[in-house]
Amino acid sequence: MNLYQRHILPFLVDTCCGAAQIQQLRSALLPQARGRVLELGIGSGRNLPFYDPDQVRELVGVDPSRELWARAKQRVATVAFPIEYHATTLEAAPIAAGSIDTVVLTYTLCTLPDPAATLLALRPLLAPDARLLFCEHGVAPDPTVHRWQRRLNGLWRRFAGGCNLDRDIPALLHGAGFETSDISSEYLPRVPRIAGFHCWGTASPGHR
Repeated sequence: MNLYQRHILPFLVDTCCGAAQIQQLRSALLPQARGRVLELGIGSGRNLPFYDPDQVRELVGVDPSRELWARAKQRVATVAFPIEYHATTLEAAPIAAGSIDTVVLTYTLCTLPDPAATLLALRPLLAPDARLLFCEHGVAPDPTVHRWQRRLNGLWRRFAGGCNLDRDIPALLHGAGFETSDISSEYLPRVPRIAGFHCWGTASPGHR
């Protein structure tokens, strides 16, 4: 692992994910989590301050980046519920089937190597009444912006730790059998439009 990946990239990801507009989205979404929560792509723990400790029994965090997780120490110290961290992929994490009440995905589906496969792998882990909470950036509805996303995606992915600009988040969720509800979407202010179109909301596993 080179200097950029070990030190510079974790700093950039943590800083960008702490932008005020993004923190506002977290503050509206994360209090809905309850029970045993699986946060896939927990990164540097930016979501931790926004969970409701009266609703969350335990948090299971999965993220292969130990460099990002090292930045979460101070945030971990402030929470009142236990955290179980796995520095691996979802498929390799020791999580019992049917044990997860809430899945949290924030700025994760853009980076997963195979998001469709990972979403399918989530399903057996979920309790019958589980919910998925998501907040992601993705493909823009404006054709001009979308064209620039396609043009710049390869370069962006190279320097942004595998992040993709143009993934269709609702389509990925629907393709894995999740039923979405309460979806909101907009361009975030003061964010470049190629990375600024966001969608967030809740989903349930549905029936397959």
